[in-house]
Amino acid sequence: MFQKMFENVRGKNPLIHNITNYVTVNDCANIVIACGASPIMADDKDEVEDITNICDGLNINIGTLNSRTIESMLIAGKRANELGHPVVLDPVGVGASKLRTETALRLLNEIKFTVIRGNISEIKTLAVGSATNKGVDAGIGDRISEDNLDDAICLAKAFAEKTGAVVAITGSVDIVADSQKAYCIRNGHQMMSSVTGTGCQLSAMTAAFVTANPDHVLDATAAAVSAMGYAGEIAYGRMSKQDGNSSYRNYIIDAIYNMTPEDLKKGAKYEVR
Repeated sequence: MFQKMFENVRGKNPLIHNITNYVTVNDCANIVIACGASPIMADDKDEVEDITNICDGLNINIGTLNSRTIESMLIAGKRANELGHPVVLDPVGVGASKLRTETALRLLNEIKFTVIRGNISEIKTLAVGSATNKGVDAGIGDRISEDNLDDAICLAKAFAEKTGAVVAITGSVDIVADSQKAYCIRNGHQMMSSVTGTGCQLSAMTAAFVTANPDHVLDATAAAVSAMGYAGEIAYGRMSKQDGNSSYRNYIIDAIYNMTPEDLKKGAKYEVR
């Protein structure tokens, strides 16, 4: 199934509108290109509706939130809903400030999201109001392990049922769930946490995958998550003693660019619960 999801991205070349944060905007654009889709980055309220009209999917990321882009997110999200386009939400750092939390909850209330992707702290904040103040990283008490994996799966399924979205919780074990079914994905490498923006890149790439596979949102999201983790493994295998996190970031993008659907089929590590 993951192989077919990836084949569809490369075959359909969907155009993805990204309202994302300025820390990672270039990397997000490059990962979308690398996976076989095309990116547009536009966040001015006077053009986002026009841009949404010509695109196939939308990725909203609140990582560098400001009052100007909040209105743009709402305009683009509502227009994407009217057009029946997939919409992905990345609630970066929700819980770290009142503005982030209130904005994320407003977006959830006013826009129908296809996928919500975050770390477990971010998802817990949206789902049950349990927030940490660590910013974009998962709080130490919120890290997914084999001991709390069942609880995290239950959280993801319950939040998916509440929102109608596929919920992706990324961490040492990634969970991708709808209300009935969950993928537990064990691809990835611990060095990915040393690169700012791997989560942002994943959300952008997830938008490409679900847009190319609108009838298989759960499987497409899981395929994107697995592909990103597998790219992290491949990238680490290229590292030399002289390489650091900047090279690793580039190697991850290269790994997605060079990955074939057949490679993903062979490299994906997951179970279904």
